[in-house]
Amino acid sequence: MARTRIKICGVRDEEAALAAVDSGADAIGFMFVRSSVRYIDPAEAAELMTMLPPMVASVGVFMNTPIDSFLDIEEQCPTTHTQLHGEESEELIASCAPIIKAIRFSPATIADDLERLNENDNVEAILIDGPSPGAGVPFQWTDLQPHLENLAKPVFLAGGLTPENVGEAVRTLRPYGVDVSSGVERDRGVKDPALIEAFCEAVRRADMAGD
Repeated sequence: MARTRIKICGVRDEEAALAAVDSGADAIGFMFVRSSVRYIDPAEAAELMTMLPPMVASVGVFMNTPIDSFLDIEEQCPTTHTQLHGEESEELIASCAPIIKAIRFSPATIADDLERLNENDNVEAILIDGPSPGAGVPFQWTDLQPHLENLAKPVFLAGGLTPENVGEAVRTLRPYGVDVSSGVERDRGVKDPALIEAFCEAVRRADMAGD
């Protein structure tokens, strides 16, 4: 059974970054969307990146960011991966490639969205979020299950994941990775090291349980 990768997103301080590392997370995400409560200045994110061990990846999260602004941020904080979370054009996706492309789950559009991204050479992985990203509300994972069978791209599952439900999500979908932000916070935008540890442990237990 393959190991499920873990991304802790919306990291804004040293405590959260080190908690993610100590708990065995594979990646931490920096939110470069100014309207988000989890926004971090690129210079501060770059400082946190220096604390990460070699095998822990960093992910810069952008949403409808103009290419010039994207390049400025990338120069200040050259993350391992780039995640686009908006309605970016194909031209912008190509300019930022390779990227992790986030989409919202909707029964009406999920099949077309996955087919389009699966065929896009500029997309290295697909992140499937809930209908209302950032709201901390999960969707019905069994509705997504049949759409994953023929995908070639790695899939990250997000949207309302918590230490209490991530094990069920992993056992149901067996995604390449899981992405959590609000589900490991003690207050809005403030990560809780104990919840990060519990989340990572729940993923490991689900992996060990197999089908």
